[in-house]
Amino acid sequence: MNNAKFATALHILTLLDFAKGERLSSEWIAGSINLNPALVRKEISNLRKLGFISSKEGNGGGFTLARPSAEILLSEIYKAVPMPPLLGSSNTPNPSCMVGRQINQHLEELYTEAELSLISKLEKKTLKEFGEKFQPVL
Repeated sequence: MNNAKFATALHILTLLDFAKGERLSSEWIAGSINLNPALVRKEISNLRKLGFISSKEGNGGGFTLARPSAEILLSEIYKAVPMPPLLGSSNTPNPSCMVGRQINQHLEELYTEAELSLISKLEKKTLKEFGEKFQPVL
């Protein structure tokens, strides 16, 4: 991936799933991800607006999953976070070149196919299934 937004969102949601309804603070979540709490709060805010996370302010406040993890598809998370194109962007080729004048059109088709393939795979996995991959540390 070209940036860490999907990974960050998935990390946050997996932590909340493991918390089993216990509210987690943005500082605690940021410590797990090893990111600045302000960046984590920004991502949490986005995920909350999209209905993945619920929050409670004040004493005993924090964040929990808004929906059961078995009902959250990884494709939903992927589509929810703003991301640059999966394979990058095209360039500005020479329009006088036989390849240059057509390459961006063909690259766009290739990029779309790759993106659809990824989304199709992510549609088959839930947050719960992803979380089941983690083994407890003894």
